[in-house]
Amino acid sequence: MLCHDELHLAARMVRVWAEGGAAVSIHIDSRASQIEVDKMQSDLSDLGEVVFCRRRPCEWGMYGLVEATQDAATMLLERFDNVTHVMLVSGSCLPLRPVADLVAFLSRHPRRDFIESVTAEDVGWTVGGLNEERFNFRFPFSFRRHRTLFDSYVALQRKVKFQRRIPAGLVPHLGSQWWCLTRQTIEAILTDPRRPEFDRYFSKVWVPDESYFQTLARRHSVQIESRSLTLAKFDGQGKPYIFYDDHRQMLEESGCFVARKIWPRARGLYSYFPRPIIVWPSAAEPQPARLSRLINRAVSRRDLGRAGLYMQSRFPRKDRENGKTSTTYGVLQGFNDLFADFEPWLAERLPADVHGHLMARERVEFSDRGTVGPGALSDSAALRDLDPRGFLANLVRASHQMQVFQHSPRDCQDLSWFMATDPNARIFVITGAWAVPLLNSGMPFDDIRRIAAILQRAELEVVATLNSVWLKARVQIWDLADFTARPAGAMQSVIAALGGDPSQMGDLPATRELAGLGRFFQRLRNAGLRPQMMGDFSVDEPAGKALFK
Repeated sequence: MLCHDELHLAARMVRVWAEGGAAVSIHIDSRASQIEVDKMQSDLSDLGEVVFCRRRPCEWGMYGLVEATQDAATMLLERFDNVTHVMLVSGSCLPLRPVADLVAFLSRHPRRDFIESVTAEDVGWTVGGLNEERFNFRFPFSFRRHRTLFDSYVALQRKVKFQRRIPAGLVPHLGSQWWCLTRQTIEAILTDPRRPEFDRYFSKVWVPDESYFQTLARRHSVQIESRSLTLAKFDGQGKPYIFYDDHRQMLEESGCFVARKIWPRARGLYSYFPRPIIVWPSAAEPQPARLSRLINRAVSRRDLGRAGLYMQSRFPRKDRENGKTSTTYGVLQGFNDLFADFEPWLAERLPADVHGHLMARERVEFSDRGTVGPGALSDSAALRDLDPRGFLANLVRASHQMQVFQHSPRDCQDLSWFMATDPNARIFVITGAWAVPLLNSGMPFDDIRRIAAILQRAELEVVATLNSVWLKARVQIWDLADFTARPAGAMQSVIAALGGDPSQMGDLPATRELAGLGRFFQRLRNAGLRPQMMGDFSVDEPAGKALFK
């Protein structure tokens, strides 16, 4: 057992192992408090099959962990002739099943070594960019204490193409440091005539505790089963998962013999495990598949995030999000300009929240025009504009219903590229519809021309974005003349695309006054502004002509 801190818990685990029938050899990090060491030795003094080996400094990634394991294993084999297997655990490992179960299991496999051992080029799970390089380079500096020296020395070795000579007959292997070897295999490793040569080589390998025994076991073992009997899972950064009290049921269902790593204050786990022997010891195989699936799903969730949810690991780094938004939403441009009372009419025909102009410059127009919208979002335009992407992503996530909102060249255009490159966006545009409110505004014509120029320029930029090769949204564009020529069919396609039933559409909403629109466009041309993407309207259209019949 390798112990570093929380020695009172380690002592409790030693007692579990010893009272279960195991002999225990303990190595305590030389940097641990001497007061805690003395107390641990005093607490375990009544156990005859517990010994303490010489103490060495143990630092992650350095050779001291291998030397500590060698010392503890040597003492165990020298003191106890009846030992048949040597299992490496830590002070934070918790036996989940009775030790007698493990004894029964190993008795069924007296010559089998349980050690994860795979070749370096095939392993694929190392984190940090050093796989084969850990065997070909030298690593004299601590990764944690001297990171700059560590990185600089690695970079230098890469630059000069440095290659260490691997001892003849060794094929580097990697695997979990938590193994269980037969007495014959561990004795062969410790008494190998070439051990000084192997030790010199591995003393400058990076993280040698994950390769020393894994490599040498291949040299001496009769039968290797490449797996660990200790349940140890790691996240996407290579850090071990910590088990807490609420993991109790999953740990019990796994049927594993030992779990690592346990939160020191998980009193529920420490009081519940190991489970007692019910009738006789069970040699049943561990079944960690379900727990592994859950943990792998958690790793994936942490790496990828949830769709449309921005968090510190992915924001504000571009293209690190897992989906710009979480689900489908609709954007309608020009419909409010053309139809009166369009929002309530559309809300009755869609299973969706139909909002006004969410990107309006004055304030956010939620469906009920309230000051607080879905997800407790504020109607403040200033707050929205601090992070428009986050505003839209949070709005889409906040409700179980689809979110549909109006858009216009009069609104803020900060989200144009965001929505155009979002596969969840459903965008429908009636180009030129912005002219309808101007037609009926009653403003002086000079003001109308100036505003028309601004709105048309904004709309042209939006359409150019929607025609980009980077487009991922589903887009449908009509010019004003095309839409007004076949309004019912166009609206049916909109309702169908947003999840409604076009057969139940009924009558269209009331249309705003369009009489004189052709003459209005001609007047803009005469004033030097060329209307674009409006379609063809007759200049001689009689006043008062109804649009729809």
